[in-house]
Amino acid sequence: MQDIKKHKIELLAPAKNYLYGITAINFGADAVYIGANKFGARDQATNQLIDIEKLIKYAHKFDAKVYVTLNTIIYEDELSQALNIIDKLYQMNADAIIIQDFGILEMKLPPIPIHASTQTHNYDIEKIIFLQKVGFSRVILARELSLTQIKYIADNTNIELECFVHGAVCVSFSGQCYMSYKLGHRSGNRGQCAQPCRLQYDILDKDKNIIAKNKHILSLKDMNRSQYLLQLIEAGCNSFKIEGRMKDINYLKNNVAFYRQKIDNILSQKNLEKTSIGVFDFNFIPNPDSTFNRQYTDYFLLGKQQDINAKTSKPTGQYIGKISNVAKDFFQINSDIQINNGDGLCFINNQNTLSGIKVNTVENNKIFPNTPIEIKINTEIYRNYDHNFIKKISNIENCRYINIYILLDEMPEGFFLYAQTTNKKYHAQITYKTNKQIATNRDYNLNIIKQLDKTGDTIFKVTKIDIAYSEIYFLSIKEINEMRRNLLTKLYETLGENYKNEFKIIEKNDFPYYKKILDYKANIANSLAKKFFLRHQVSNINEAYEINPETEKKEVMITKFCIKHALGQCEKYQKNTNTKNLNEVKFIKYQNNLIEVKQDCTLCQNILIF
Repeated sequence: MQDIKKHKIELLAPAKNYLYGITAINFGADAVYIGANKFGARDQATNQLIDIEKLIKYAHKFDAKVYVTLNTIIYEDELSQALNIIDKLYQMNADAIIIQDFGILEMKLPPIPIHASTQTHNYDIEKIIFLQKVGFSRVILARELSLTQIKYIADNTNIELECFVHGAVCVSFSGQCYMSYKLGHRSGNRGQCAQPCRLQYDILDKDKNIIAKNKHILSLKDMNRSQYLLQLIEAGCNSFKIEGRMKDINYLKNNVAFYRQKIDNILSQKNLEKTSIGVFDFNFIPNPDSTFNRQYTDYFLLGKQQDINAKTSKPTGQYIGKISNVAKDFFQINSDIQINNGDGLCFINNQNTLSGIKVNTVENNKIFPNTPIEIKINTEIYRNYDHNFIKKISNIENCRYINIYILLDEMPEGFFLYAQTTNKKYHAQITYKTNKQIATNRDYNLNIIKQLDKTGDTIFKVTKIDIAYSEIYFLSIKEINEMRRNLLTKLYETLGENYKNEFKIIEKNDFPYYKKILDYKANIANSLAKKFFLRHQVSNINEAYEINPETEKKEVMITKFCIKHALGQCEKYQKNTNTKNLNEVKFIKYQNNLIEVKQDCTLCQNILIF
């Protein structure tokens, strides 16, 4: 086991925009990742640099970090634009850029940390050692890695490791999927993925006979590794990443708060620290089941699994129970979970698609929907909209505070008021000149303390107040409140004012890449990327699929997920399966697109070929 006390632990959250970034920090994130105005892997989550700068300034007040995604491949005529954005982000004091395109490393970069996006397919130990050697400060690990593999990587490298712990799962190895580009000319490597994996497919045998129709065979459940956080820390993970830049703000609040509580509990037990400052007061109980999810999987963290397919591409939410009674106007569910007016319920209908209803009223365990439905007894029911939960968290804007100590003392011409954060990193002081008056009430200091303790809607909470003067002086409530407001305003302005990243410029080297021949899956889309790999002793380089989409058969997806295994046809892991009478999967079909399914049982992978 690694010495886990050597590093602090980071909770990393998605930020669709400035508002979402602020919200993520307010609900517990130690860091956020956000897209710039171009070159982000979610082209619907772009942001103006001025908004990123505002987010950086706010985050740094809590020692929280902002990482900016520039993790698409970059075309030749875009290289100068990419460098310009990087230079501006450095001037804004961004904490790192997240990249996919290795051409960036051939640019004249400012001294800004660089994280290797999961789009660079960070799965093999040789690849991760290479990334460390050429200057990356962090690697975002492939989702498919097991705990054993993660620990092996941590034990054999000296680089920060970022692991996904929650959110949607790409069925393909990231950066190795060309399905979207092939089907609709929308490249995932350009931030434009149309998510063809969420579609329904027919499954065919070698003679093209249909084995199953309209299956969400490539659509996977969402990831939830909340019960394995300690094991991930012990394996060597530094940062825990929540996916979801396109999710709504209540998903963000709920899941960030949930993981904040989970992680803080571990940190307190293991005497570890988080990477940011602040304490949290959650006046709700976070529950990932109550916001967007497709049910959950740990996704190969503990090894091969069968039940990782989602029943639909849409969110099903929390499992409630099974239908126990159906009448003309209402139905009943065998469940201990309370259903409320306004809830949204859903189920898989006879056409194998998701149907939903809104609950009008609930009376004596009878649920009256807003519209008549046809539903059978024993149908599984899910709640994909928890009305009371969403109503509660929608009205909460901040759960994060900084504890402070306040001192009130006198000076010859009046008083001074001093505040210091409890970590002793920030402090402020104001003076108040006045003619001092002795209070007639000998308990008057209690009134002063009561007013100084009121921090209102600021981010501060007072843990201790001292009044140091020997006499008991009178100060009006108006005076005390004005002093306190001025002090807290000044203290707030000091937060993060000395925050400065100090990093070295990456020095280029010729450390050899672990492969000598690179095909289109290396995603080389510009001359600088080609120059980079030539310098690192690669002898044969092919262009990215998006640059040269050849017409012959090509692998459009490589996935650790196995269709045979999902259907119960795996001879290796499902040893009790009799496969003799089963039609072996050979193709999947969407509309007129026939896709060959090739099993690589040695590596336990599926390869999809057009």
